[in-house]
Amino acid sequence: MLTLDGKGRITVPARWRELLMAAVNGQMVVAKNADGCLGLYPLSVWEALEAQLLELSSENDAWRRFFIGSATDVEIDASARVLIPPELRAWAGLDKDVKFMGVGPHFELWDMARYEAREAEALAAGRPEALRNLVVR
Repeated sequence: MLTLDGKGRITVPARWRELLMAAVNGQMVVAKNADGCLGLYPLSVWEALEAQLLELSSENDAWRRFFIGSATDVEIDASARVLIPPELRAWAGLDKDVKFMGVGPHFELWDMARYEAREAEALAAGRPEALRNLVVR
């Protein structure tokens, strides 16, 4: 768990800091995620997602606006912090305690209480069929 500082900055965990600085020179994009958190994307990952969103038919305009319209370029500063824009912090309920998690090619920023509630809901619903026979190899 991480804590937002008084200016709305979050420190990138050490386990990803050097990799992100080397791979993307600290260039990231933060945007709304339909699950109620924020997605934090390396620039190349965001560009690929944005291209897919732009290819969707016009019936998906609202979702295109949701993702692309909220996207904001951010940068990892010299102190390994990322400034999260106030409107995105408010939307995701990021006030103090934040869960910063890697999810494949991007990261998610969750309000800790919201994340714990979502996790409890998922566990209460039971493991989906697709995961019941999942084996780590």
